[in-house]
Amino acid sequence: MLDDVDARPGSTTSLLRTVIGLYLRPLGGTITSAALVRLAEDLGIPAARARTAITRLKKHGLLLDGPGLLTLNPAAVPMLERGDRRIFAVRTMHAGDEWMLVSATIPETRRDLRHQLRRRLQYLGAGAVSAGLWILPGHLDAEVEELLDEVGAREFATLFRTADPRPAVPLAEAAASWWDLDALRGEHERFLASVEELDTTRPFAAYTRLLDSWRVIPYTDPGLPAEMLPADWPGNRSVEAFQRLRAELADAALAHVRDAVG
Repeated sequence: MLDDVDARPGSTTSLLRTVIGLYLRPLGGTITSAALVRLAEDLGIPAARARTAITRLKKHGLLLDGPGLLTLNPAAVPMLERGDRRIFAVRTMHAGDEWMLVSATIPETRRDLRHQLRRRLQYLGAGAVSAGLWILPGHLDAEVEELLDEVGAREFATLFRTADPRPAVPLAEAAASWWDLDALRGEHERFLASVEELDTTRPFAAYTRLLDSWRVIPYTDPGLPAEMLPADWPGNRSVEAFQRLRAELADAALAHVRDAVG
């Protein structure tokens, strides 16, 4: 199924994935193909390209075909709810907050599982301390347990909690080796640049593009405490821009969708 971390922002498929994630649940889980194409056109997407993307989303299992209707796959709802918690409830760590350490020793015969676990932990915002040892914010405890069960790696993992990690170098220096801070900075700068291009006089298009550009960041950025980040870190500006524009645009965007769908 096409998860948030699999659909990169800006593409037609990604934008329609964002529309589906935002609006099909408030609409009762169904929408006509024609209505979804109309909403795509409101985003500047030609109808033919929108229909191709809808077909792709059905193949990915996000949508099911019904009699004259597209239906949100019930199996996708837990994924979307998990996405809501990450995307809309932004959490930032502070000094003294707990960390979680994940030590995982995957057998050599299960390289596929090792790769999948590494990838999924990265999309929880985990940093790689060493081979097989990951560090994450402690508040992600439940999501880590869920992930390990989901990929079938729980039997190979041991979890630890600490509020006092002590690397051999200063924490800020250690953080720069555990996480790819240059890549995270690039994601924030990309998002802030996209905000400057929004036309807020068209709330539906602006809010959809805002969410589409933002939604990957809460997965990949763990929200490190300020003392572990460079002084000019753009993360706070990103969070403030997202929250401000969400408050400004969300209600009007939903009203537009309800009008368009009828």
